[in-house]
Amino acid sequence: MTSEEAKLKIDDLSATIEEHNYKYYILSSPSISDFEFDSLLNELIAIEKQFPEHLRPNSPTQRVGGGITKEFKTVVHTYPMLSLGNTYSQEEIADFDNRIRKVITDDFEYVCELKFDGVAIGLTYKNGELSRAVTRGDGVQGDDVTTNVRTIKTIPLRLSGKNFPDEFEIRGEIFMPHSSFEAINKEREEIDEAPLANPRNAASGSLKIQDSTIVAKRNLDCFLYAIYGENLPFSTHAESLKAAKEWGFKTSPHTRVCKSLEEVTLFINHWNEERNKLDFDIDGIVLKVNHYKQQQVLGFTSKTPRWAISFKFKAEQASTQLISIVYQVGRTGAITPVANLQPVLLAGTVVKRASLHNADIIEKLDIRVGDTVFVEKGGEIIPKIIGVDLSKRSTTSVPTNYAEQCPECGTQLIRREGEANHYCPNELGCAPQIKGKIEHFVSRKAMNIDSLGAETIEQLFDAMLIFNCADIYDLKEAQLLRLERMAQKSVNNLLQGIELSKKVPFERVLYALGIRHVGETVAKKIAYNFKSMDGLLTHLDQLEQVDEIGPRITQSIKDYFADPRNLEIIHRLKSHGLKFELTEEQTQHFSDKLKGLSFVVSGVFSKFNRDDVKKLIEQNGGKNVGSISAKTSYVLAGENMGPAKLEKAEKLGVKIINEDDFLALIHDNQ
Repeated sequence: MTSEEAKLKIDDLSATIEEHNYKYYILSSPSISDFEFDSLLNELIAIEKQFPEHLRPNSPTQRVGGGITKEFKTVVHTYPMLSLGNTYSQEEIADFDNRIRKVITDDFEYVCELKFDGVAIGLTYKNGELSRAVTRGDGVQGDDVTTNVRTIKTIPLRLSGKNFPDEFEIRGEIFMPHSSFEAINKEREEIDEAPLANPRNAASGSLKIQDSTIVAKRNLDCFLYAIYGENLPFSTHAESLKAAKEWGFKTSPHTRVCKSLEEVTLFINHWNEERNKLDFDIDGIVLKVNHYKQQQVLGFTSKTPRWAISFKFKAEQASTQLISIVYQVGRTGAITPVANLQPVLLAGTVVKRASLHNADIIEKLDIRVGDTVFVEKGGEIIPKIIGVDLSKRSTTSVPTNYAEQCPECGTQLIRREGEANHYCPNELGCAPQIKGKIEHFVSRKAMNIDSLGAETIEQLFDAMLIFNCADIYDLKEAQLLRLERMAQKSVNNLLQGIELSKKVPFERVLYALGIRHVGETVAKKIAYNFKSMDGLLTHLDQLEQVDEIGPRITQSIKDYFADPRNLEIIHRLKSHGLKFELTEEQTQHFSDKLKGLSFVVSGVFSKFNRDDVKKLIEQNGGKNVGSISAKTSYVLAGENMGPAKLEKAEKLGVKIINEDDFLALIHDNQ
């Protein structure tokens, strides 16, 4: 394939992929399977790698991330992002309506929109392509988060349709769906990381993550709701939204044109009742006068438009009695205090329990058994206690003494310095931890033994057949057939699943062990750096040289391997044939050309994404390190390298190379 042929093929594949992306994410009407879509994307990735000169910033392949943003540049908004006036009462909405009528009489209509509880964003498009994405900031200027926004699949990188302006800005709200929020928190809990607080904070924090590859995994979403530009071809706001959808933008299907205050009231009341059924948070309704000429007549105050207002829903609260506090033990031994409540209706569901998080929260709020407490859902998925009604506190009430022993095994709890949670250290003798570790071991992203679920693990544990993950591979057909609900077919499926798990690659086996703070990404980095379990055990002192592995993870891994019982489990798993080293196929591209050299990778690259660069370093015997020191061999610098790193490299005399220099090292260093 010639360079020109490659360019044509890239253009064709890009257009096809974006069309299918639009059908899937905007129209919810896919016309090809996920496998077919992935095949098209993989073909495009391969051609772009072969012909990197044709890789465009808005290629569909950039949605997976890879760009690094060390500093988010401040950008002044072309059109200031003004605030809206807020109200919590229907009476003030009526006052707003009266003010409108005094200026433009009765011949007008409103557009009513959901007020999304996310992060406001302004997207600039030039010649039909995404040019820049800027956060609201203080309304006058915001942060350039273009690299991260390109990973959001519902934001078009190139527009479809026709008749869009050569340059314009469209504004909307980036948010994290509840389903994504819950999935991320489940994964974080598995590796003993603190859960994200709520979807709005999670969306805001995700946009400021430096590595866009991580942002891509957050599954952010976006609704667009306002177009700004010169000589726009619309007379009303509703027309602009219709055009935006035709150009490929995701607009809210719940937006309505209302011709009277009565219709507005019905819309507000409807969503006040129905908002809890949505997969995203809203905190109110926005009213806008529909016709642009009428907006111009109404004008602005110094801070807000006179033609728009937002009606804010009150955060739903309820008061109820705290019956008791119980303490739950997680897979890693983390203790979570949970409040058992007198059942109360809140945000459409009956709430019986609420997390109290940790001892500090209980002490801060002075929460006591028997108290009448205030429970709120607000922007939270899980109900939380926000305070105590002291006027109803009993005179015999006593402060809560946090648990000192594990509620399951009686072991004295510990609290590590700098951590909020208490822990049960008896990880190999505490029943919830044992079962939790086994559940983690067999989970889909680990050993993937789908026929061994939580209920079956409980049954096998109660029958004293398994006490750790190695025991799974000692299970016999005769033992299983004696158990209740274990017919021949179920037993065959279970034993077959166990046998198939022996093919799982080393990095997933390492993740499956459930070492505290070692998630999928860390396990993969360790596996590819040390190549085998023996290599890891031999070089534990080199763990902190691995990129993104700091003292906390290092100490956790060392503690794990310092326990002879864990080493015995690994020995047994090895004897059963589990993979504890990378396969020949995984290592076939390795060389020693960069052996003994350490690299700090910084900036954005044109020929590779950051992960590919790091992988090349590792595959050729080099090491990725996170910070520059006098021992660093090279700083591999792309565009937008942070000035602090540049200054430090120059001060220490560390050689700075570009990606062409790096490729020469690989190819010429014999």
